[in-house]
Amino acid sequence: MEIVYLLVPVTLLLVGVGVAVFAWAVKSGQYDDLEGPAHRILYDDDEDLIPEESRVDHRSDDSRPHSGQDDEPERHDR
Repeated sequence: MEIVYLLVPVTLLLVGVGVAVFAWAVKSGQYDDLEGPAHRILYDDDEDLIPEESRVDHRSDDSRPHSGQDDEPERHDR
């Protein structure tokens, strides 16, 4: 039972240190997203900012939507 009198304060001290280190890490920017803005620039989300009369339709005449995947070239190495 005497060990509990030692372990409870030690545990509370360790929890306090952990919370303090976590608070320091958040305040100093350790959890900032550094890659998000670099990837976000690649998304085409400015369609609503382009005036209607200036928009260009990038679809081909067959009016099927593009899947976004590059078509693989035919292989003739058989």
